[in-house]
Amino acid sequence: MRSVLFTAAEGLPFCKSGGLADVIGSLPQALLAQGYDVRVVLPLYLPIAKKFRAEFTELATYDVHFGYFHAPATVFEKVKDGVRYYFIQHAPYFERDAMYGYADDGERFSFYQMAILEMCKALDYFPDIMHEHDWHTGMLPVLCKEKYGWDERYRNIKHIFTIHNLAYQGVYPKEVLESCLGLPYHLYESGQVRFRDCISFLKSAVVYADKVTTVSRTYAQEILTSYFGENLESVLELRKEDLSGIVNGIDTTVWDPKNDPYLPYPLTTASNRAKNKLSLQKRLGLRESKDTMLVAMVSRLTWQKGLPLILEKITDLLANDVQLVILGSGDMSFENQLKGLEYRYKRRVCFYCGYNEELAHHIYGGSDLFLMPSLFEPCGISQLIAMRYGCVPLVRETGGLKDTVQPYNEYTKEGWGFSFTSYSPDDFLYTFRRAVDFYYDQKEDYQRMSKACMKVDVSWEKSAKEYSDLYSSLL
Repeated sequence: MRSVLFTAAEGLPFCKSGGLADVIGSLPQALLAQGYDVRVVLPLYLPIAKKFRAEFTELATYDVHFGYFHAPATVFEKVKDGVRYYFIQHAPYFERDAMYGYADDGERFSFYQMAILEMCKALDYFPDIMHEHDWHTGMLPVLCKEKYGWDERYRNIKHIFTIHNLAYQGVYPKEVLESCLGLPYHLYESGQVRFRDCISFLKSAVVYADKVTTVSRTYAQEILTSYFGENLESVLELRKEDLSGIVNGIDTTVWDPKNDPYLPYPLTTASNRAKNKLSLQKRLGLRESKDTMLVAMVSRLTWQKGLPLILEKITDLLANDVQLVILGSGDMSFENQLKGLEYRYKRRVCFYCGYNEELAHHIYGGSDLFLMPSLFEPCGISQLIAMRYGCVPLVRETGGLKDTVQPYNEYTKEGWGFSFTSYSPDDFLYTFRRAVDFYYDQKEDYQRMSKACMKVDVSWEKSAKEYSDLYSSLL
């Protein structure tokens, strides 16, 4: 049986800060069905230690020499749903309040990557494929080939690197190359790992990995352009023959509208959606009305997610007979503006600052329209969940949003959402008004869209087969 080791900085059900965790939490299970021995390695963060430590088995403790430093690492194990999870413990680096965002992240994740490679030796486990995700593990292909290449066990490992968001690249001073990774300076001078006058973990992975993937077909094309390429478009262009886009799926057992324990009423009938809406309105202090269009957004509150479009046109949006609920946290300026809107439009706007899993399920199961007007979106998870629950998506045609949401055609009756192309407040408002018109004046079409959403296959089955084919091409 071929073995694949997923390396990442976060993953459900143990820890999460973004969509990466959803992928790490569900793709491995889908690959099990393809006949792979799938394992996952994660840092042992403080919340994981507090919640799961008693369920772990301690496997090994070993010293990690990384650049000028050395520190002990202990690896723990837990098997869940057929997937073997490894957790690398080093309290000073990982038992902190947040997973990352610290001044010493370059040092922390250099240690983590070296600890992964030393773990392979300590456990006598050398995977056929090491599947690295985002910049946090981007130096692994470099280390395997440049530092451990003398050892055939490491040299034989194939590397697939997945870009989840090119905007985050793990850029650090060039001194980190030697001081934290123990790699020769000529790799910087030759340009292989250099990004401007620093080094980039992500760029290094793009150069050294055997294959590079992104999380949607459209995003794989977009990042070859200067608009989306984040100053790496020329490097990606050189690897475009080895670059592919495979759209994400979602865990359809966790997100199951017909058997969701968080929904007051399972979505087995159209009337239950109205009941969920009424209970959601009551819960959030909105005016209870099953006929009023309830518009939702569940998102990190960042500029990427299209908040400026919504805020610029909020008066025009609320000139329609709609209610708006937003769940999320992020940029403090966005949070403050949304709090102000809730105060200004009592019983019409609700803002929940933070994340509440139960409430998120309730919002997906009780809302009519889901907003995702992103500036860019490598794949997106929220629109897939909304579709699974029959909540019609309104998106901008970019990245995975373009790949997963087919605009509704009122003449052919095909499609299941609304979309616009230009990142423009006026285009967004026009599309929003079109959605409102359909909801109130073309109810049959709107119901057809909602039903079509729920029929779209948003599982991992098809995408897992694509990954399996990619692995096979290397092996």
